[in-house]
Amino acid sequence: MSFLSDTLARVKPSPTIAVSTLAAELKAAGKDVIGLGAGEPDFNTPENICAAAKAAIDAGKTKYTAPDGIAELKQAICDKLKRDNGLDYTPKQVSVGTGGKQILYNALMATLNPGDEVVIPAPYWVSYPDMVLLAGGEPVIAEASADNAYKLTADQLEAAITPNTKWFIFNSPSNPTGAGYTHDELKALTDVLMRHPHVWVMTDDMYEYLVYDDFEFVTPAQVEPGLYDRTLTVNGVSKAYAMTGWRIGYAAGPEQLIGAMRKIQSQSTSNPCSISQWAAVEALNGPQDYIAMNNEIFKRRRDMVVDMLNAAKGITCPTPEGAFYVYPSIAGCMGKTTPGGKLIETDEDFATALLEENGVAVVFGGAFGLSPNFRVSYATSDENLKTACERIQAFCAALT
Repeated sequence: MSFLSDTLARVKPSPTIAVSTLAAELKAAGKDVIGLGAGEPDFNTPENICAAAKAAIDAGKTKYTAPDGIAELKQAICDKLKRDNGLDYTPKQVSVGTGGKQILYNALMATLNPGDEVVIPAPYWVSYPDMVLLAGGEPVIAEASADNAYKLTADQLEAAITPNTKWFIFNSPSNPTGAGYTHDELKALTDVLMRHPHVWVMTDDMYEYLVYDDFEFVTPAQVEPGLYDRTLTVNGVSKAYAMTGWRIGYAAGPEQLIGAMRKIQSQSTSNPCSISQWAAVEALNGPQDYIAMNNEIFKRRRDMVVDMLNAAKGITCPTPEGAFYVYPSIAGCMGKTTPGGKLIETDEDFATALLEENGVAVVFGGAFGLSPNFRVSYATSDENLKTACERIQAFCAALT
């Protein structure tokens, strides 16, 4: 009899964390490595948010809170959803967790039974399928194509739904592609969901504010009010407010679901860090002007990375609408050999050789469910990005 749970055998460690860890280890060993794997802004948390956290400490707000968040933060979330998304929620419909990942996990644990299916568009964030598996469900992968800018079509969603489908996980702008769905593109998907009343929608809006050019963000319950009673709208403060380490995510949805998620959290982690919660109140209620300023920096970096990768032999890189990732295709590099003698048969081979031979750490596309590709995070300095892209160009040029 195995000591470890059989469930654990169904999942794998996070590839994105593995890449960042390996890059850090190589750097510590004296290797010249540029890491493009981490999905977090390189900006410091804004000073007003830090000041609110310090004030909370000074005021002694260091005790346990309600399991799923303080009343002030839940109200700030309700205000944000009304202000930015036109969605009406009460604090009883809100759950606050230790990052968006815990919120998603709680919801899946609270709802999935053996045999329940969850439709996940690919490319997907690496944790979605494994969280479904941990919760006892079955991920059903619906592949979006590069021809449609890595966005799922209504026909593809329709084909993936069965009588066993319980959830559809939707992420826009996307990690890993940065693709954002327009109002009309999302309306086509919500029309499908309206024909299948047994399917709930879990929408990951973590990159809502990180959009560029003239793209306008919308979320499913905003586009189709008929989905309100079966939608869990998930968000957090990590990306737009440069608060990844503060670990605050949140969701709003039907009271019954929120109550079930609260029960799970009360018997697992209990409340998120009290200081982080007060910092998040300030993030949501305070000045928002730095988001636009940071987005200008991200947009400049995006444009540079897209241009330089498209100049690399064998690479095709679309221009994404949001987030801080690009997801180039390396179809033109497959079957070739590196100067170090490595045959490129998969995108994992490409990423491994790129790291070992040219010192650039990226995440291979297979980790996100669609190959042959790799993901670049451009949430790092212009200098690092320029040097990394030059190394990628040199790596590709040397393939034979």
